[in-house]
Amino acid sequence: MQAWDWWPLPMAQPDICRDSLFYVGELSSLSSSGTQAPSLFWHNSDGNISAMPHSGNISLGIIKPATRPNRWFDYDFGVVLAGRIDGTQQNIAQPQINGTGYFRELYAHVRLYIVDITAGIHPIYFGASDPKLSSGSLLFSNNAHPIPRISIGFERWTPFPGLFGYLEIKGGLTHGWLSDKSEVVSGTLLHHKFIGGRIGGKLPVNISYEFHHTAQWGGYSTDLGDLGNNFDAFVKTFMVRSGGNTYVEQINAQGNHIAFQQLALDVKGAGWKVSAYWQVINEDGPIRFIGCGMNNTDGLWGISAIQDKWPFIQGITYEFLNTTDQSGPYHDKDGCVYGGNDEYYRNAIYQQGWTYFDRIIGSPLLTTDNNRVMAHHVGIRGDIYGYQYRAIVTYADNYGRYIEPKRSNNTAVLLEIKKQVPQAWGLEFGICLGGDFGTQYGNTFGAMITIQKKGLITQW
Repeated sequence: MQAWDWWPLPMAQPDICRDSLFYVGELSSLSSSGTQAPSLFWHNSDGNISAMPHSGNISLGIIKPATRPNRWFDYDFGVVLAGRIDGTQQNIAQPQINGTGYFRELYAHVRLYIVDITAGIHPIYFGASDPKLSSGSLLFSNNAHPIPRISIGFERWTPFPGLFGYLEIKGGLTHGWLSDKSEVVSGTLLHHKFIGGRIGGKLPVNISYEFHHTAQWGGYSTDLGDLGNNFDAFVKTFMVRSGGNTYVEQINAQGNHIAFQQLALDVKGAGWKVSAYWQVINEDGPIRFIGCGMNNTDGLWGISAIQDKWPFIQGITYEFLNTTDQSGPYHDKDGCVYGGNDEYYRNAIYQQGWTYFDRIIGSPLLTTDNNRVMAHHVGIRGDIYGYQYRAIVTYADNYGRYIEPKRSNNTAVLLEIKKQVPQAWGLEFGICLGGDFGTQYGNTFGAMITIQKKGLITQW
């Protein structure tokens, strides 16, 4: 790359990659004490691991990864089918067993120069630089099943023309379908748009800012009927305007809206990067710049370090989460509007809240019934002579909701070890040990065993 290239796009670099098609298969079995599996087993698992104390999974699929980042055209796709059985064993005579099948992934993605187009079931993730160790982004984590969607935008940081790569931007628009069956609202739609900027380019220090707007809208309520599924309803949701046929949406905005902001600082060198980030969400307006709102003591603060020079410790992450403020305990009282009690992830109309198939789409440390939380989270990963490991500890103090306060706490631990064995047909074996200790879930301990096989089908 020339030092003063006015628009240093990656497409200017040579391409030495080949397109490849891979197969992947996985078996897993989980068993634990208590009434549910340890929380870190099923948190941030893309909804694949059951929260029940006993479960088994199988998945088979083919994946074609994107392999030509330096060309004007690239594409990838994946089809992964999964099956799961889970259950409880309160007594030997009457075990309760359930089975389900679903697509873990079913998507296609095309990049035309700098524009990305994605359609299908594929994870959306915006957050920490090391998602394997993060507790989960406040907006889109890896906690719930991927949402069927169509997206278009600039997914990669892309240099702004004429500024020699020192200012980069990204942004996009998504329309999705929350196809799970809610007892209150069915056929809910998802709207998501975002924009971000990053300064620094090839300098060792980069600063970035992202703003995301999401909304659950449309669908059909068992009590309220049609919640607005036409283009006019979409425009009002897009513009955050009042509308609909309910009193709540007519005095506020049509749909359930969440604003998300992230401010990040990256310091990088040859083979290493240290990132510090701050995330906040807002459930109501007015939306102010991060750190300037009424609830500026709420958010997720994190620091992450990754490097590839010394394999024993490849990544370390620490995060602190606080959602106890919520702009104060009162939204309105005695005729005065205080603007508090933000009730993260809850909504009066979309009573399932910010969930998909009963899993929080954002941080799994919050639930719709426990959205006032203070937590510390530490993770470390690496490779010791071919044994890949990941260790996580999370401590959470829970306060329930302002309306329904309930104190509890939990210490969650996880240790995962994986090893590929060439002598055993290249299979990768894994064992995961975890537990919860405290009053939130009770004391529970469990183990999960996984066997995975990946391989090349063909190249071209």
